Formats: sequence, C-alpha cells, structure tokens
Amino acid sequence: MSNTTSTKINTTEISKNKLSTQAFLTLLSVGLMMGANHISARFAFNDGLDVTTAVFTRSSITCLIVMLLIFFQNVPRVIPKEQKKYLFVVGLLITAQSSCLYAAVARMPVALALLAFNTYPLFVALLARVFYKEVIEPKVLWIMPIMLFGLGLALDVFGAASGLGMTAQWDIIGLGVIFALSASFTFSIAILITQHNTPGLDGRLRSVCTMGMVAIITLLFCLSNGGPHFPLHYSGWLGLFFLILFYGTGFTVMFTVVPRLGAVGNTSIMNVEPVCALILGWIFLDQYVSPIQCIGALIVVGGAVVLGFRKN
Repeated sequence: MSNTTSTKINTTEISKNKLSTQAFLTLLSVGLMMGANHISARFAFNDGLDVTTAVFTRSSITCLIVMLLIFFQNVPRVIPKEQKKYLFVVGLLITAQSSCLYAAVARMPVALALLAFNTYPLFVALLARVFYKEVIEPKVLWIMPIMLFGLGLALDVFGAASGLGMTAQWDIIGLGVIFALSASFTFSIAILITQHNTPGLDGRLRSVCTMGMVAIITLLFCLSNGGPHFPLHYSGWLGLFFLILFYGTGFTVMFTVVPRLGAVGNTSIMNVEPVCALILGWIFLDQYVSPIQCIGALIVVGGAVVLGFRKN
C-alpha cells in the first residue's frame, strides 16, 4: 500500500463535498494501481527479487518524483525542529511496515495480505485510546468484531473452504498473516504519530523525508546482506518495473489530482485496493479464493469504508 501516512488528506474539510464521478473514477484508478503494484511485486519476488531491494527501489524512485513535485510546486521546505525527531520515528515505522507488507505479499495470496493489513483502523482506534486517551467511538466498537469475523472468513482460518483443515491452512498462510498484521500495527503507530506530532507539515515534504529515510535504511540492509538482490530473468525485471511504475504513478496522483477533486482521502483509496488485488490476482497469478472468502473480503472492506467515512 500498499501505502504512507504522508498522503493523508484533511477529510474534515473535504467531507462536505459530494464524491463526484470524476473523483470516484480517480480513486478507483489509484486503488487499481496500488493493487497492481503488489501483483507486480509478487512476479518479481517469484524471480529472485528480495523484499528489502523492492522497498529500496520503490521508495528511492518515488522519493525523487515527490522531490520534483516539491520543486516545481514551490512547496515550503522548512521543517520545525521539534518535528524532526518524530519524522525519524515515522521513517523507522514505515520502513518496517513496507517490509512486512511486501513479505506478506511474497508468502500468501496478495488480496488476503492486503485485507489483513486493512485492519489498521482498528489498531489506530485501540492505540489512540491507550496512548492518547481518546474515546473509542461506539461505531468502532460494533464494527470491530464484524471486521474480524470477515477477516476470519477471508483467510479461511479453519481451512474449511480449502479442505485442508486448520493446521495445514495455517502452515501455508501463518507467516504471511503475521507479517501483514505487523505491517498493520506499525502503520497504525505511524498514523497516530503523524496526526499528533507533525501537524501542519506539508504532506509532500513529509513523504520525501519518510521515503528518503526508508530508502537509506533498506539500502543499508541490502548491502549488509550481500545485496541488492534483483530479479534473475526478464519477467522478474518486468514485474519490478511495473511495481515502481504503478506505485509511483498512484502516489503522484494522490498528491496532484485527488486533493483537487474533493475526494475523501487516502482511506478510500486503500479500501478499494484489496478488491482490485483480488481481481488482478485471480487473472494474472491464478490466486483463486472461494465464494465464502470473497464474502469475508467484502465484510472487511465494507467495515473499513464505514470507519473511513466517520467524522473523526
């Protein structure tokens, strides 16, 4: 996402606007590109690309693109001194989140990895209660078990849909689920720190700082492990190319087009991403999920949509 805290749009201002057809189609196209980025990553992973190399290449190139946006749009480049340490922490968290999510995508069906990651609104609500003493809204409390039930159906936790049984099913998806939920957890912390400790900072500048740091950290990890490790064949390189293309394009559209359309922000984009990945995974990766798993996926996405549209 998938997906960084820096792209958050001020929903309190734009929620007053109706979602136009143009905005809806734009959000849908960005969700498609973000889903396609993960499908492309799976092709590259299957051909020798490792997770840290994928995160490094994606982050560094997208960072350069956003830097150009900052330059041509004359974005103020001053970062308040008290916010610098929080940007450092956010950079560490997004590095962990990006790596964990790609690790999940490499180990289980892409759509299911993204669905597990999309539980992050629940983590945000719980962590906001614990660390910032925010009251959990009643809507969140009743949606929480519904989303978890839907996630259980989507992941086929008992192995009923696959016919493998619970033990065999978790042998297949267990590690991927752990990585996806870890990505969700770290992303939630990054969201809260961004909202509470870096207010007023332009999202483009925050993204450059965050992704630049992610690129540096993952490059150091690559070098320390004898890398970078790129794909071995043409198909893998093609996957890496489209990974960067789809992510970079989608990310740029979020900054340049979506805010002007009166759309509802990055939450909506991330909600359609698993659905797009489900369709693309079935077409290009032959990743079939049963009808009951599709129902579970729709429950999770529907719950995330409701949470995304709430006022606070």
